[in-house]
Amino acid sequence: MTTRNRRADLGIESDPFGEGVSARARKAISLLGGRFRFESNSKELLALVDTAYAGLPNQQFLSMPKTFRVKLMLTPAPARFSRRSAARHKEPPPVAMLQGAGFLGSATPSSTFVVLSPKERAGLVCVSEEMLRFPYHLRYEVIEFAVFTLACRAQGLVPLHAACVGLDGHGILLMGPSGAGKSTVALQCLLDGFDFLSEDSVFIAPNSMRATGTANFLHVRADSLRWLGRSRARSMIRNSPIIKRRSGVEKFEVDLRRGGFKLAKAPLKIIGVAFLSSRPAGTGPLLRSLSISETLARLKREQAYGASLPQWRAFSRNLLRLGGFEVRRGAHPSASVEALRSLLMRGGIKSRRSPR
Repeated sequence: MTTRNRRADLGIESDPFGEGVSARARKAISLLGGRFRFESNSKELLALVDTAYAGLPNQQFLSMPKTFRVKLMLTPAPARFSRRSAARHKEPPPVAMLQGAGFLGSATPSSTFVVLSPKERAGLVCVSEEMLRFPYHLRYEVIEFAVFTLACRAQGLVPLHAACVGLDGHGILLMGPSGAGKSTVALQCLLDGFDFLSEDSVFIAPNSMRATGTANFLHVRADSLRWLGRSRARSMIRNSPIIKRRSGVEKFEVDLRRGGFKLAKAPLKIIGVAFLSSRPAGTGPLLRSLSISETLARLKREQAYGASLPQWRAFSRNLLRLGGFEVRRGAHPSASVEALRSLLMRGGIKSRRSPR
């Protein structure tokens, strides 16, 4: 029986928003320092949640993490409605009333939208049947948007467009413009046994400088495989699904939960930021220490959204105390990996000798 029929049984007058209809399925997942409780009237939508977040390490900031509620609603088109009939009768599609996670609303069958309340730690995600045809975009542009925004705003985290790898509980942020090689360097770090936190979205508690992320996928361009030779890793990546960004760029989507990699089991303590450069090092040094003013200018240029949030001030102040570095491109990505290893080892020793 469909959701529409069950609501009809209750009577549209007595239960217009379907509040008497329970969700078909529920799922709880520890994610980004919180505990997310998903419920949905669609098995397909909950399956996408599993694809994105099941099996990730339980990274918590607090012994009693905050709980988040997200309702995923599939809004099927009415059986009698079609674009042809709409054109013939010159009528718009009907509007259905809906509810979830404390929200009330209405939408047409073709609507896909997200409504969030960070204060209530709740979100309502409504998905059209048409959007189900695009699972990759649905995961990243709709579900991930809801999860990331709630986790960030409700916990006062600083969101960064950056990668993050670590050693021995300490992490370093990897930033740089498109083409600087973040994914290639992150892949090499992963293969060299670093703790992997995230490929491109990192969330930091500004006072403790502990970072969390989702180490679910790594997106690798085909040209990055030339550094791997005839290895098992190359074969695994080649057998991974290919996704296509809206920009048209195609990448392998490598599921890191199935490759025996070291995923960070707890938030990493950030010891600094490394800005990757596409400029070759040549005969000069690969690693260059940046001044405070250089580091701050690059941070603001590359993290415009994070810099607009109130928690940015505490974060930037603490990060500038730790240090910023530029990593230029060597003859092989492994050179960048060794430079990052030296920074992590140096920062880890400093951290252990200087208790806060």
